[in-house]
Amino acid sequence: MKQQELLQRAAELANIFKSRSTEIDSEGRFPYENFADLKENGFLALTVPEEYGGKGINLLEFLEIQECLAKGDAATALSLGWQLGLLLEVAESRNWKEETFAKVCGLVVNEQALINLSQTEMATGSPSRGAIPTTVAIKEEKGWRVNGRKSFTSMAKALNYSIVTVNVNQTGQKGYILVDHKLKGVSVEETWDSIAMRGTRSDDLILDHVLVGEDALLVEEDVKKPTPKGWYLQVPAVYLGIAVSARDYVIKFASEHRPTSLPGPIKDVPEVRRKIGEIELELFKSREVLYSVARKWIEFPDDRNQMGSELAAVKHIVTNSANHVVDLAMRIVGARSLSEKNPLQQHYRDVRAGLHNPPTDDAIVYSLANDVLK
Repeated sequence: MKQQELLQRAAELANIFKSRSTEIDSEGRFPYENFADLKENGFLALTVPEEYGGKGINLLEFLEIQECLAKGDAATALSLGWQLGLLLEVAESRNWKEETFAKVCGLVVNEQALINLSQTEMATGSPSRGAIPTTVAIKEEKGWRVNGRKSFTSMAKALNYSIVTVNVNQTGQKGYILVDHKLKGVSVEETWDSIAMRGTRSDDLILDHVLVGEDALLVEEDVKKPTPKGWYLQVPAVYLGIAVSARDYVIKFASEHRPTSLPGPIKDVPEVRRKIGEIELELFKSREVLYSVARKWIEFPDDRNQMGSELAAVKHIVTNSANHVVDLAMRIVGARSLSEKNPLQQHYRDVRAGLHNPPTDDAIVYSLANDVLK
């Protein structure tokens, strides 16, 4: 299936997801039905290489699909993006043993497994800050014994596998270990009480003396030399999708809403037109920045290790622009945008979460300053 066909199918799925989004958000539950649709359409394996049965899409294609899906339901898109992005990273770097990567790809393609990275811990904060995990993996005769607690694990109850960051043998070396959720000692504590992105169900993952196989240690990483991850651009892509959805709603509203004090709809009011123009400027800027950097990632692979600050800058620009777009949309619609029945109030809550996805604005700004001052 070519990219245009995938985007068409993504748009169809987004319309279906939009019809369910309000209910999922109000109930704060995981969108199992959305993921059933994604599985049925093969979307869990979009970034799996073609030789392992996937579609093998690249970063740019991945981001286009994420933006499209997020217009329907942002929580679903963001959750899916963690799996697709992880697989894309390994497909690009091949930093796992090939037989291990083939095995994981097989789980996704043949069993439609849901997999996510589980990195964040309350004690250490965001992994982007560089702290060593408090979750520990100790080598034993039969494998690795894993103990720890991970927070903000999106899709936690729906996951089949997690890839958890660990302190390897308490040496200060960071490792990534594949954990089957059917293993004894794996459980989920429902802690997700966020008012934003409620459908991600980013609960806590508990690992209590979990024994995994010797080959479960996928890769080790030098925390002092983090590798830029292009696929993290899925975060701004999702929040851009929210902003586009808000824009689409406000255009329809402004074209149809006709107060008795006006001869026509409010789209003819100069101030409304000015705000709509501002919205279009923000969306244009965001798209150009997001997709130009994604193209650079694809076209100049040798430059990827020097793109960390650029990737972070994209996240800063797009997520802040997306918040501004939703704010402008709400100013046009007025007080009714705060109605529980109005989609803008959900967009407002969801888009705000983008500011708190790592890296945070302060870290990005300091990183850019450090680069130029070296």
